[in-house]
Amino acid sequence: MAGRIIVLVLLVLVLAAGGILWFDYLNLIDAKTVLAPVYGLFGRQGRSQPEALTEDYLNLDAERLAIRLEALELQRMEMNVLQREIEVQFGEISQMAQELEEQQKMLEDFENSLRAQAADAENRDRNVDQIARYLTGMPPERAVGILSAMDDQDIIDVFRKTEEIAQAEGAMSLVSVWLSRMEPERAAELQRKMRWRPLGL
Repeated sequence: MAGRIIVLVLLVLVLAAGGILWFDYLNLIDAKTVLAPVYGLFGRQGRSQPEALTEDYLNLDAERLAIRLEALELQRMEMNVLQREIEVQFGEISQMAQELEEQQKMLEDFENSLRAQAADAENRDRNVDQIARYLTGMPPERAVGILSAMDDQDIIDVFRKTEEIAQAEGAMSLVSVWLSRMEPERAAELQRKMRWRPLGL
């Protein structure tokens, strides 16, 4: 009976040793580390794995958090770049808007100036028309006296307006009469200017 027990114990030990060697071969365990207590019974020190500290374990949550923080940092940097580009574009657009506003103001000033000039020209033409009609209705000597006190260009404008009115009304123009009663030198100068200067000057 005792022999059977010994045989069974030896068989268990052999199977255990074979299992340990097989697991060691499959790299499931480290046989020398597992058998370290047995080595200690014979006065030999077996190989033992170093104890892993808690902070040495791989923390997947910390890694995921670090990856997310890195992604957020990249996004923040991209947002900063986009913000700077938007600020630059906004500055350019503001400058263009200011230039357009200045050009619009210049155009408005130019338009107002043209309108003022047109109004002045219209008023002048109306005044010249009134003077021509007024001089036509008075005696030639008196009309010549008034014309002689005017500038040459004003006299020329009155002469042309008088001829225009006479032609429109089918009447005789008094321009030749007025010229004949003026000083010869002044009359000649006025005729020369009327011949060489276009209408409206």
